[in-house]
Amino acid sequence: MVDTEPHDGNSGVSRRSFVKAAGASGVAVGLAGCVSTGGGSSDGDGGSGGDGGSSGGGSTDTPISTEEPTEEITIQWAADTRVANASDQIIQAMRDAGLPDNISVEILAGSQVTDNRQSQYQQWLSSGRQDPTLMMMDSGWTIPFIAREQLQNLSASLPSEMVSQVEDNYFQASVNTAMGSDGNLYGVPLFPDFPTMQYRKDLLRNAGYSDSDFETWATESMSWAEFSQVTQQAMEENSDTEFGYTFQANVYEGLSCCDFNEFMTSWGGAYFGDPSQNLFGPIGDRPITVDEEPVLQSIRMVRKFINGSDDPEALGDDFAGPIAPEAVLQWTEEPSRKPFTSGDAIMHRNWPYSIVINGAEDAFGEDLGVMPIPYGVPESEAQYPMTGGPVAALGGWHMTMNPNSTSAQKQAAVSVLRAMMTESFKLDMFRIIGWIPPEPALLDSSEAAEVDIIGRYTQQLKVAGENAIPRPVTVVWPQQSGRISSQVNAAYAQEKTPEQAMSDLKGQLEQIENSA
Repeated sequence: MVDTEPHDGNSGVSRRSFVKAAGASGVAVGLAGCVSTGGGSSDGDGGSGGDGGSSGGGSTDTPISTEEPTEEITIQWAADTRVANASDQIIQAMRDAGLPDNISVEILAGSQVTDNRQSQYQQWLSSGRQDPTLMMMDSGWTIPFIAREQLQNLSASLPSEMVSQVEDNYFQASVNTAMGSDGNLYGVPLFPDFPTMQYRKDLLRNAGYSDSDFETWATESMSWAEFSQVTQQAMEENSDTEFGYTFQANVYEGLSCCDFNEFMTSWGGAYFGDPSQNLFGPIGDRPITVDEEPVLQSIRMVRKFINGSDDPEALGDDFAGPIAPEAVLQWTEEPSRKPFTSGDAIMHRNWPYSIVINGAEDAFGEDLGVMPIPYGVPESEAQYPMTGGPVAALGGWHMTMNPNSTSAQKQAAVSVLRAMMTESFKLDMFRIIGWIPPEPALLDSSEAAEVDIIGRYTQQLKVAGENAIPRPVTVVWPQQSGRISSQVNAAYAQEKTPEQAMSDLKGQLEQIENSA
């Protein structure tokens, strides 16, 4: 097992130690939660650009009775289609974790598009609706809801032992995205998310690679140059396989928060200069660095992957191409996954939920390989700390509470949260959907390793988590994200040169920063 603690050559600041330090200092760190499986405007609710907005009238810090309700009651949980499709198993997991029989949970199958869910929640909370009581909220846009005072203050409302359990035992980076500037907790992390690179071992064996290579790749990230060459070799030896590498580059939140963030950061680039100083502000008083050479290099690399050497802006011979279809420019998570799952691709970047699908016996079984995301330059060669080396966009979702719900609904919701915070429920969700337990200790447990399919890949997920980079979420991020994804997509699509797209983007980001 290699040393997986990332070290940044210029300052010694690691991504892992940064998020720990941020949590200790009370910085409101915002991390990506990009498991969205469709298009949509990443401008989100349109009102996240400031602290204003209606809170809907509910008191956010009213104490809640934490006694179990004695009467029959049903509360609504706004989740997604994956939760709804596994509702019987998930409700049973809650019962096994101690949820009383007199509390029923109705699961609302919200959109898998994270932007659409954000807009829906904004409408509900601004109008003062009592339902749903619990909302599964993307960690990448929880903070704007906190800033608008639209979520229940759990530090003021829950028993201290529940709050302490979250603050002391959960992934600190996830906890930070559920905290307000007042240091209070407004959400309980449900799961963090770490993307990885999935691949077909059987197809790579045809290209001359062996189990010893796969074992090395599991914890030691390769360079993007090597990755492209490996993929091209596998394409040549498996001519009936249509695509080499599939990923997500549509105009949506997932491009700005995640795929582009990974490409750019792995080359040593950054949105706002030194991420350890500027990632989360101060808005309007930080450099905008999207036009710097490492960012441009990352775009040239992706253009080589899509267009090959015919593209005058593509990188040189060290990088192989084309290895990715032009269709990635319209793909989000699910459209990019389906060709891989159906056997038409060799490499695929996605979140843990797709490992569960692709590693099933009726898919690829143990022929599914998983490795960390490749890197552009080593950390020692990167200009900024927290950049270079292997990078994974850090995502995840929280459980938050509607302050407009009735006292009885909130009381029942406490019982639901208590069940969700048990070890058994977290491990059950790891088994049922592939959600990574929000407590690091559980990821190292024998129980996690024994979980069918995804339990084979806990070490790869651990490496990804230790090399995770957040998106720069602030109250203006919803506005910035749409501009980023639009300009990056245009650059990837050859509609603009990398220099022109990033120059335009820099001007747009400056305007948003200065208007905040």
